[in-house]
Amino acid sequence: MPFDTKFPVQSVRATYPALDDGHAYLDGAAGTQTPQSVIDAIVTAYRTGIGNVGGAFAASHRSDEIVAACRAAVADLVGGRPDGVILGPNMTTLTYRLAGALAKGWGPGDEVVVSRLDHDANVRPWIQVATRAGATVRWAEVDLATGELPVEQYADLIGERTRLVAVSAASNVLGTRPDVAAIAALAHEAEALTYVDGVHATAHGPVDMVELGADFYATSAYKWAGPHIGAVVADPALLETIRPDKLASSLDTVPERFETGTSAFADLAGVTAAVNHLAKMVPGTGTRRERLVTSMSAAESYELELFAVLLEGLESMPHVTLYGKPARRTATAYFTVAGRTPRQVAEALAARGVNVWNGHNYAWELTGALGIRDSGSAVRAGLVHYNDPSDVDRLLQGVARLQE
Repeated sequence: MPFDTKFPVQSVRATYPALDDGHAYLDGAAGTQTPQSVIDAIVTAYRTGIGNVGGAFAASHRSDEIVAACRAAVADLVGGRPDGVILGPNMTTLTYRLAGALAKGWGPGDEVVVSRLDHDANVRPWIQVATRAGATVRWAEVDLATGELPVEQYADLIGERTRLVAVSAASNVLGTRPDVAAIAALAHEAEALTYVDGVHATAHGPVDMVELGADFYATSAYKWAGPHIGAVVADPALLETIRPDKLASSLDTVPERFETGTSAFADLAGVTAAVNHLAKMVPGTGTRRERLVTSMSAAESYELELFAVLLEGLESMPHVTLYGKPARRTATAYFTVAGRTPRQVAEALAARGVNVWNGHNYAWELTGALGIRDSGSAVRAGLVHYNDPSDVDRLLQGVARLQE
């Protein structure tokens, strides 16, 4: 089948030095490689000299500028505001921090809604703080045959005592893209907050957190060509109402009061470079936000075209079982191979220079519901913007040989 020629995959690949090793990197759902521009930005920050923020000297001023630029870049990527961007080491750490702060106002009779589709980082923190507060946890279930998260169930799950609804913008194993906007609308009717895990979704298409109805939108730069930095984005006015535990001596301003300790300033420079990289993968005009929408839309179209070949190939193999067939998804496949453990499949593919993940991939509740968590779960192969048809061919050839 012809591929979308509007996306210049070969020129994009040329910006990623790690791809020169000849491996097919189909492990992007666990973390992407980084382009040279990101590497250069991090090196330049260290080479130029940086200090802690708020000082009177030039190196400190450079760090101030790096932080401000990073907040602006993340805001452009997800459609938020720079002064609502909380930065930290990863999404899990930031989610635990926000969960603890939000739950200070919860008590017996209050409720939080989580889903079995989600990565455990958007489940366990909420369960744990709700339990300590005496609040009730309610579960949204997955249609196991399709991998969909039915919206209709939320009408029964959300009520006047619901305080927060946690939901994923895309499953990190099935690729399912739930109707987050519809779920958020039901939450907001009940005056509940929404916490949207966008870690997997952000890499695979344009994001508008306002359209999604996300009061909090969480993402991680290492899933979209950046370094290991997490971010949670919210309306600054909402953040002003939340009082996290903090040092008496640290800043009490928003968003700084949510950020503990000293930031990894050089990595923050890499985050900005990653956003700029995503914005210019295809030619575009306008603001960085507008260029991001153009570029990420083109990448999504290309990924899904390539993914259709991957899916068709796996579906044609009688020894392969695929999990989930959602109507709207990212380019992520989760499967098992008859007679082989997921680890054995991953090892066999690795020997052929194909990188895939095996296991539950932190989709703890979902793999439990599917009945595969305790048997090694499954194999995950995911496409991102730098994968090309040869990567898919090598995967399919490798899986086909496992029938022999």
